[in-house]
Amino acid sequence: MNYILNKENEIYYECEWSSDNAIFLSVNDNRYIITDGRYTLDAKENAKNVEVIESRDLIKKAKELILKHRPKKLIIDPTNWNKKDFTTLSRVVTLQEEPFYSHKKRMIKNENELNIIKTAVKLGAEAFEEFKKEIEVGINEYELSYRFKEKLTNRGTRALSFEPIVAINENAAKPHAEVSEKRLKRGDLLLLDAGIKYKRYCSDRTRTIYVGEEIFMDKRQNFPKEIQKIYDVVLKAQEAAIKAIKPGLPINELDKIARNIIEEAGYGKYFVHSLGHGVGLDIHEWPYVNSKNTTPIQNGMVFTVEPGIYIPGKFGIRIEDMVMIKEDKCVILSEK
Repeated sequence: MNYILNKENEIYYECEWSSDNAIFLSVNDNRYIITDGRYTLDAKENAKNVEVIESRDLIKKAKELILKHRPKKLIIDPTNWNKKDFTTLSRVVTLQEEPFYSHKKRMIKNENELNIIKTAVKLGAEAFEEFKKEIEVGINEYELSYRFKEKLTNRGTRALSFEPIVAINENAAKPHAEVSEKRLKRGDLLLLDAGIKYKRYCSDRTRTIYVGEEIFMDKRQNFPKEIQKIYDVVLKAQEAAIKAIKPGLPINELDKIARNIIEEAGYGKYFVHSLGHGVGLDIHEWPYVNSKNTTPIQNGMVFTVEPGIYIPGKFGIRIEDMVMIKEDKCVILSEK
């Protein structure tokens, strides 16, 4: 297969090494990494099954290699390349445009990837539990976020999957809320959405918790009556969607199952995003669990199931877990 890649995680998937300035080229059974002098030594020490070539002009060198091997066609993801570089390559080879080529290729995880992801989720869940001890009334979202990140990164020894979401009450009504000066009080609702990377693979988890005399990270939570009613709808939607997961089922059916439960409870307009997304080297990758994706569920897929209800000016509730499909079964990762 002849193809060319320029994104870090896409390159890493091919050879277990990448940088922010590199091109991966597979052409006529030859595999190349083209990068500049800042990264050459590291690439030669760590990249697997590739020839490392140093160049100040990556596109020029890629062009030379393509002219040397003269493939009939070269697969390229047009969403990843700027117009200038795309045009340069198109002058020396017929480009076969395949949007999201690497994402589709990475959608089905192998056994090693599944084990790495399981570990990432486990470590992330443990960090949630450790952070529970650091939640303190009177401090603001900035301080909560700082303490959360300290636990998630294990004091800097791990990377974050993304900037954590730490949101109190009405701030949680914004699905991607940014931290603020809002201070935590007893009786507040606190939404936490975060993940860590292990061997570059991501985890992702959301818990909405009640800040009472004692704090729990479990999915089963006790809230004041108004909030409890909505929380139970979200939990019911998540559990129903997860229960339905099986190989062969179109992915959009999961979104439909969860959305119908929320709509029947009268909160349909407050579920403002899709049900989930694939997770791997990227925090958001294929398969996307939405109303349009008719791709059948397959063994080796990993994705989130994260319904939510967001009441503007009041509060937001989201519950998120990652699942993997293995041996025709749905495995919930660190469900507690």
